[in-house]
Amino acid sequence: MDYGYARVSAKDQSLARQLDALRELGLSDDMIFTDKASGKDFNRPSYRRLMRRLKPGDVIFVKSIDRLGRNYQEIIEEWRSITQKKGAHIVVLDMPLLDTRNDKGGDHERLHHRRGASAPLLCRSSGAREHQAKTSRGHRIRKGTRRQIRKTQDRTTRDLSKDETRL
Repeated sequence: MDYGYARVSAKDQSLARQLDALRELGLSDDMIFTDKASGKDFNRPSYRRLMRRLKPGDVIFVKSIDRLGRNYQEIIEEWRSITQKKGAHIVVLDMPLLDTRNDKGGDHERLHHRRGASAPLLCRSSGAREHQAKTSRGHRIRKGTRRQIRKTQDRTTRDLSKDETRL
């Protein structure tokens, strides 16, 4: 079964953007669980109902990972509980790398930070890690120690500054 989950923090906030994205996937309203509650923990009524209904092979769709919660460590624990203990899948619509449907097992999942990113990325393969290593400008991050990378970045910045003064 496919389910959707949407959450906003305050009762006066709108769920419309999230609900529209979930409906575009073909999910009916009775398969979408919504909460108007803080993301400080996972003790939310609709979320708990969704977890009780979840069976192995089911898929949960969420618009963005911060809709699950706001505490990084708790999101990791909940993610593992859903994917490993319950055997269900999670798809984060705003982050295509966060799709466990094609994962082979789940034990080798690693949360991996990207410099400047606001949310963790889940890397399941070397291809995903390579894709993640690309910066917003489309350049691959150079291999080497952090110190070597910083030196290279400093040199590049100096070279670019010189070029700008020549123009």
